[in-house]
Amino acid sequence: MSLSRAEVKDPSINGNPVKGRSPFQSLAYASPDGVIFGLAPRPVSCGLGLRIGAGEVLPEVDFTLTPMSITPQTWSEVQKQYQQMVKGVLARALHLKCGALGLEIEHLYELTMEPRWGAELTKQAKAIMEGAYQKHGLRTALRVTVADVRQEERPPKMRTGKGLQKMMEALQLCAASGADIFSVESTGGKELFDQAIVEGDVLAMVYSLGVLGCRDVRFLWRHITEIATRFGVLPGGDSACAFANTAMQLAQQKYIPKVLAALIRALSAVRTLCAFEEGALGPGKDCAYENPIIKIITGMPVAMEGKSAACAHSSPLGNISAAVCDLWANESVQNLRLLGGDAPEVCAEMLIYDCRLMNTSHHLGQSQLLRNLFVSSDRYQDPQALFLDPEVCFSLAQTIVAEADDYLRTLKVASYACQVIQQAVGSGRLHLSTGEVRWLGRIEEAVASLPDSPDGLWERLEQRWGHLVLPTEYGLG
Repeated sequence: MSLSRAEVKDPSINGNPVKGRSPFQSLAYASPDGVIFGLAPRPVSCGLGLRIGAGEVLPEVDFTLTPMSITPQTWSEVQKQYQQMVKGVLARALHLKCGALGLEIEHLYELTMEPRWGAELTKQAKAIMEGAYQKHGLRTALRVTVADVRQEERPPKMRTGKGLQKMMEALQLCAASGADIFSVESTGGKELFDQAIVEGDVLAMVYSLGVLGCRDVRFLWRHITEIATRFGVLPGGDSACAFANTAMQLAQQKYIPKVLAALIRALSAVRTLCAFEEGALGPGKDCAYENPIIKIITGMPVAMEGKSAACAHSSPLGNISAAVCDLWANESVQNLRLLGGDAPEVCAEMLIYDCRLMNTSHHLGQSQLLRNLFVSSDRYQDPQALFLDPEVCFSLAQTIVAEADDYLRTLKVASYACQVIQQAVGSGRLHLSTGEVRWLGRIEEAVASLPDSPDGLWERLEQRWGHLVLPTEYGLG
C-alpha cells in the first residue's frame, strides 16, 4: 500500500463541484498586542440578532443528557430533558440580565446516526429561543455540532462509508430545522494517532495530523461549507479535540509526558486551519484550544473554554484560554440537579459572570491588563499553556502562513514548538521533571529526522502502521 501518488478527485455534492479557498499567506493582526478577547477583525452575525467578535465576549452554553440510552422508547424523555435545559439556561440568562448568549447542541452519537432525532431537538430548541427573543429581546444563536461517526468501521471509511452520509444528512436536516452555526470535531487520522500516542511514535503522530488530518479536514469542510451556504447557516469551525484534548487528558493522568501533549497542541493548529481555508467563517469551536492561532491568522472570532469548563474536564489552561476568546464556553455539562439549580443553568451563570468581567474591563479601558493577567497566571505552569500565549501563538501563526503546503507547515510548527519549550526551560521559567526533559530530547530528535515530503515519511511508517489506514479514504492511492 502506498500513501502517495495520484489524488482521488473529491466527489461533488448534488452534481456541483466544491472548490476550496487559497491558503492564508498573511496575518489578520500586526502584532500580538492587538489580539484580545471580545474583538475580532472579522466579526460574524447569526441567529436572533447575535453579533460575535464585535466588542463583547458572549457566553456559549453546551449541555447534554444525564447518563441514559437514546432509543425510540426513551425518545420522549430525551426531548423533555433538552427542552428543560434550553428553557432553564435562557431563564437564568434573563434573571442575570444577560442580553445575548450562544447555545450549543453537541450531538451524542445517536443524534447523528439518526439524523431526524438531532433535527427535532434543533427545531424544538430554536422555537424556545425564538419565543425568548420575541418576548424578552434575548439575542441568541444555536450551534449544532454533529458527531463524527466515521470511525465506526476499522479501518475507517472516511469518504465512502455510511458515516459520512449520516453526517451530511444530519447537517442538512438540522439546517432546515433552524441551526445557526455548524461545527464538527473531525477525526481524520485518529485511527493512526490513537495507536501512535500510546507507543510514543512522534513520526506517526505528525503524519496523522499533518497529512491525514489536514486532507480530511479539507475534504469534510468543502462539504460542510456547501451545505451551510445553501441553507444560510454559518460554517463555524472544526476542533482537534480528538487529538490534542485526548493528549491533554492523557498527560493529566500521567500516561504520556506533558511535552508530548504540548507538541500535539501546537501541531493541531495546522489541521484546524484547513477548515477555514475551505470556507469556515467562525466562531471556532470551543474545545479547539488551537483557536488563538486560528484567530491571529484569519481574524475570525473563536469560542474558547477553560476554568469554567471544569464540569467537563480538568485542564492546565484555565485562565490563559480566555485571553482572546469571543465566545466563552463550558465545554459540556450533564443535566444533573445541583444545589444552585440544574447544572446547565449553573454553568450558564458562571459563564455570564466571567463574560461580564471581561466586558467591564473593555468599558473601563483595562482589557489589556486583564488579558495579560489571564496569560501570566498560566503561561509557565505547564508546557501546553505556552501554546496559548498570544506572543507564542503569533510567532506560530507567522510560521504557518510562511508555507502553503500543509505538511511543510506541520514540520515547521513541530520544530518551532520544540524551540519554544527549550527556551522556556532554559530561562528557568518553565520547570520540567527529569523524565519530561528526557522526553523533550527524544521529541527533538524525532522532529529533526522528519523527511521533507509526506511520501518519505510514510515509507518509514508503512510497514508498522499501514494496516490501520485506507489510503483512498484520504484521496491517496
